[in-house]
Amino acid sequence: MSVIRTAIIGFGIAGRVFHAPLIAADPRYALRAIVTGSPERARVARSEYPETDVLADTDALFARAQEFDLVIIGSPNDSHAPLARAAIEAGCHVVIDKPIAVTATEARDVATVAKAAGRVLTVFQNRRWDGDFLTLRDVIGRGRLGEVFQFDSAFEWWKPDLGTGWKDVARPDAGGGILYDLGPHLIDQALQLFGEITDVHGELDRRRSGSPSDDDSFLTLRHASGVRTRLWMSAVAPVSRPRFRVSGSRGVFRSDGLDPQEAQSIAGLRPGDEGFGLHEDGRAAVIEGPEGVENVPLRAGDHSEFYRQLAPALREDGPLPVDPTDSIRVLEIIEQAIRESR
Repeated sequence: MSVIRTAIIGFGIAGRVFHAPLIAADPRYALRAIVTGSPERARVARSEYPETDVLADTDALFARAQEFDLVIIGSPNDSHAPLARAAIEAGCHVVIDKPIAVTATEARDVATVAKAAGRVLTVFQNRRWDGDFLTLRDVIGRGRLGEVFQFDSAFEWWKPDLGTGWKDVARPDAGGGILYDLGPHLIDQALQLFGEITDVHGELDRRRSGSPSDDDSFLTLRHASGVRTRLWMSAVAPVSRPRFRVSGSRGVFRSDGLDPQEAQSIAGLRPGDEGFGLHEDGRAAVIEGPEGVENVPLRAGDHSEFYRQLAPALREDGPLPVDPTDSIRVLEIIEQAIRESR
């Protein structure tokens, strides 16, 4: 496989802001097709990627399936599993943007289909490569906090009015709501840091008038290791909590603000550009303990690492950047939180 011929389904935030720039920046991949049913998004896609075919629907894509090695699915959540199955059956490897599906049952079915077909299936859990998360993982791994007791993680913004996009109008049974939107990131990070979860408590609220799904939610998780995780997700937070606050026997780690890669991509920066993945203000995380406060430089975020790791998995049968069983476990926890909240 000299170059990985790639197609992206969907050109909203997932396709335009994340996947297309990452694929275009990596010489091991060739962005051969973008699928979008929106005339406006099609115009933008043609302008930004003039050598890429822009297709109006997935029928046109799968009719040419032999021209592609990899299909990336960045469409609305309830289409993830059906499109993944169709791509696998057409002979393509598949990346699914989180969540892998709406239900764990659907996700397990897709994984079974991929294994039977001998196709690679992985999930874009890109927040494993946020700069603040990489920094925190390093701090914990070096024992600088001592024994960790509590992990607080918040992903919040201020959007008090409902929009017309699918994320604002979809119901939970279609994968709508902020738990399905942000929960896959936050839960996955907690599992990566502290391992298996044994207890789940969820509080899912609808704060905006007419909201069909939760937009202000909280989870608390107990890990088998004894660590307590608390996760906040909100679209109605005028002021955000710290992104991470981690309490241990020797100190407390704190970082503020979201990883800058998404905002930088929206502004037109691309992977490889100077400063990409770093905050312009040079902010640092802090560790505070009995001996005082220490600034900890934040590592550069690097979502490109997902596709760097995927290339050898496709070419040489190397390890996957994200095992789909990890994302299936995340869905099981989301489903448990929904049941518990009722």
